[in-house]
Amino acid sequence: MKAETKITSGFWETYQKVVNDNVIPYQWKVLNDQLEDIEPSRALRNFRIAAGVEDGEYYGMVFQDSDVYKWLESVAYSLRNYPDEELEACADEVIDLIGSAQLADGYVNTYYQVKEGLDKRWTNVRDNHELYCAGHMIEAAVAYYDTTKKTPFLEIAKKFADYIAEVFGPNDGQIKGYPGHEEIELALVRLYLVTNDKTYLDLATFFVEERGKKPNYFNVEAEAQGREPQSWWHGDHEYSQAHLPIREQKEAVGHAVRAVYFYSAVADLARLNQDETLKTAVKTLWENVVNKKMSINGGIGASPWGEAFAENYDLPNDTPYNETCASVGLAFWAKRMLALEPNGAYADVLENAVYNGSLCGMDLQGKRFLYVNPLQIDGAHACKRHDHKHVTPERQKWFTCACCPPNLARLIGSIGDYFVLNVADDIFINLYGDSETNLTWHDEAVTVTQETNYPWEGNIAITFNSARSVAGKIALRIPAWADNYTLTINGKERTANLQNGYLVIDRTWENNDQIILDLDMSLHQVFAHTNVTEDIGKAAVVRGPLVYVAEEVDNGGDLGTLWLTEAPLKEKVCDDLLPNAVYLTGEAKRLVSSENQTYSYQKPTFESTDITLIPYFMWGNREYGEIRVWLNAAI
Repeated sequence: MKAETKITSGFWETYQKVVNDNVIPYQWKVLNDQLEDIEPSRALRNFRIAAGVEDGEYYGMVFQDSDVYKWLESVAYSLRNYPDEELEACADEVIDLIGSAQLADGYVNTYYQVKEGLDKRWTNVRDNHELYCAGHMIEAAVAYYDTTKKTPFLEIAKKFADYIAEVFGPNDGQIKGYPGHEEIELALVRLYLVTNDKTYLDLATFFVEERGKKPNYFNVEAEAQGREPQSWWHGDHEYSQAHLPIREQKEAVGHAVRAVYFYSAVADLARLNQDETLKTAVKTLWENVVNKKMSINGGIGASPWGEAFAENYDLPNDTPYNETCASVGLAFWAKRMLALEPNGAYADVLENAVYNGSLCGMDLQGKRFLYVNPLQIDGAHACKRHDHKHVTPERQKWFTCACCPPNLARLIGSIGDYFVLNVADDIFINLYGDSETNLTWHDEAVTVTQETNYPWEGNIAITFNSARSVAGKIALRIPAWADNYTLTINGKERTANLQNGYLVIDRTWENNDQIILDLDMSLHQVFAHTNVTEDIGKAAVVRGPLVYVAEEVDNGGDLGTLWLTEAPLKEKVCDDLLPNAVYLTGEAKRLVSSENQTYSYQKPTFESTDITLIPYFMWGNREYGEIRVWLNAAI
């Protein structure tokens, strides 16, 4: 039995309630075109037309179907957390509609069924997202089955996957291709894990192994259709990670979301196929991303050109793309790296990607969203610059390309799945928060509960419950940011071995045994590598897992003139936006010009000022204005 974690209260319960009460109903209105002042979705209408119950023309992106599937996946997690007969009945009706639209051979894609024509299906897998949409259907179906144990949606997904397995593969008469936008690979692994049908694992393996081989399938496909083999976003196919076979790739390139979805599947296959060469390949790419291509907030994909990874150390603050979906995908990847090889470094990145890179993509009410997540906004003038046009200085009601909001909703809804892993009969606790985890451990039914005010405080009480004694190892992650920690078991201070970022406790566990882990949450100033030229002479402030930001609403404008000093910042609990939220306040300096002209022979001077920093993910929930994560600092 895999570990099943339910969030019980605290920080994540607040967020899951927002998703349940606000985000899912809001997105339902979007799917049904019930909101004013936003681009229509018509995603459900597309399915009704494909099912023959309504007349009309296709509307939206080629991947419009995926919005429906991601909504259903979010609903599945919401029903797990908050059972709701009315919501479940609504989801069942949508699933029935999808089933009605499904063709006899298993195919479902409203773009081709309504607009492009079935004779053209599978003729442009590079650009038209058929396999991407199929992947999101499969993920939603697996999640819905896991929660409800109802089989109709799973059967729809299996029928589609079986058809895809007939069309694609290495045999004569099959298409020897792969999707332009990866997603189906990791979805097929999820389908394999719930059905134990190796057809799906083999198909995922084929897609991964075939990618990047010569001759490149995207060129073959384009030539067969009389299209230009190259395009601005494909070039030598780095954009979709199809430039080289996976084992030859040493650097993360191309569209960041596609990449991390792909790498997630590679990690899964390395584990399930026990393939050491794949493991080496995916670890090489992980090290490149984390050490050279990730912003301090877990944002990846710095280049707006192609929503792509930039060059090593090219990590701008005011113009990064850092798509919300990319940080969500990084969390997916980190989870799979942990399953492949438990190591606290993976969990550190997971935590960063979730708290700092992903949560900022939504306001605290769940009704406004970010696609791009900057670390710095310099005022209204910056937003008027052409090179800033992709940066929105305030969250939006929705997007024409609406991948990010439902992606974030499904991450929050399933966050409990990231807390605990049972690997080789050891329990690894990766994330901390009020929760209850049930699993079978050494053939015994075990419950592990957490009580904590994390991420605001570092004290975590973990209680073990089992009808019988169980001998085994429980491993607690010690985050890289925790300089010190204390461990007590049943009221007595203990020591334990620190291995790969985990405090490993090996003992015979009795019912009601309690661990108290107290992590030091002292503030840190973080400094970037000198190759990140934008951050030379600057520092960022972190406390525990959270990155902090200065906002104009607290500090006035011209945030670029603020300087951190040696004076310590103080913690201040402020409940105006979130319960128990910790702000930081203290003394700083502001550099002030002595003359009111652009250039002067007179040096500017420092003036004392107060400074307030709030957690980065909370910016823009009071007023919009300037923000800045990296502040001037004395080095």
